[in-house]
Amino acid sequence: MQRRQGRVNAGLLLLLYQISQVGLQNIPSVTLGVLALNIFLFLNPVQPLSEVCISVKEGFYRRNWQRLLLSPFHHADDWHLYYNMISMLWKGIMLEKKLKSTWFAYIIAVFSVLIGIVYMVLEFMLVKILDDPSYEMNCAVGFSGVLFALKVLNNHYNPGRVSSVLGLQISSKYACWVELVAIHLISPG
Repeated sequence: MQRRQGRVNAGLLLLLYQISQVGLQNIPSVTLGVLALNIFLFLNPVQPLSEVCISVKEGFYRRNWQRLLLSPFHHADDWHLYYNMISMLWKGIMLEKKLKSTWFAYIIAVFSVLIGIVYMVLEFMLVKILDDPSYEMNCAVGFSGVLFALKVLNNHYNPGRVSSVLGLQISSKYACWVELVAIHLISPG
């Protein structure tokens, strides 16, 4: 899980372009802060990805709890960052205006930690159910879990909407689940 160095980060450039198209003045403060933090840590990682990713082995058995805080804000590559931050941009604009900045910041902080805990619990369950200890080693980074939780929250606050997932019109109530399956099929791991 090592980021390739010395190449043009097309995903990062596209992300910066998209942010400029929206306009910094149109992005609520917490959303802008989350975008800035993720971009900063992509360009200046705290540690190598292998030392910030969350897994049952590292997070639970070795009690390396700092990974719960670091893993959501590190990304495997520029396209991982791009897709997550574009999603954050739109969800943040919609939710932060509705919930107000203080409450939205609290939700982001709680979701960021809880997602790592849920990930470890699910991986631990796979170890026990499938009797396969390799699931203890699976290590994850990125903001996708937080974004999924924000999408569920957004659907709660905006019921009755319809979303397009791979060209199919689906009730937003179910779209997040369909998207989750689609993402897994398109980009496993």
